[in-house]
Amino acid sequence: WLKEPFRLSPRGVLRRSPHPLASDSAQAAAMFTRFVEPGRLAVITYGPCAGKMCTIVDIVDQKRVVVDGPESVTGVRRHMMPVKRLSLTDLCTKIPRGAREKTLRTALDRDEIMSKWSQTAWAKKIAAKEKRASMTDFERFKLMVARKNRAKEVKSVIKKTKK
Repeated sequence: WLKEPFRLSPRGVLRRSPHPLASDSAQAAAMFTRFVEPGRLAVITYGPCAGKMCTIVDIVDQKRVVVDGPESVTGVRRHMMPVKRLSLTDLCTKIPRGAREKTLRTALDRDEIMSKWSQTAWAKKIAAKEKRASMTDFERFKLMVARKNRAKEVKSVIKKTKK
């Protein structure tokens, strides 16, 4: 079980195998929904493209998939990648296995996947982290002063309401 946590379904979707010791009621309560399947949007967590978005295009075997950006949208070229280096998202578009770049791009535009992604809390958190990392020293100082002033005002309002 530990060596093969995924199995390939007849339709070509990689699914997580159930734990042999888990009860049926526990499986029903926590159903796994983020399957490794063609069209699934993912974030690359390791390597030269770390932090970029990609779409799973094809499944090679239990541990590897073919991903594509497409490059014009996310900057990720089509290449093979281990599933361990991906974080799957809830967003998925319907594409056939091994779809070419043009088919993928039209499917992403049709379902507005990238705009849906930018509205998620996960994407906003990544954007905020990037913005903080790109701040200059003076911008960090201004932020610190603004936080202090906000804390001072909140403290005074709470002090007034207690009396």
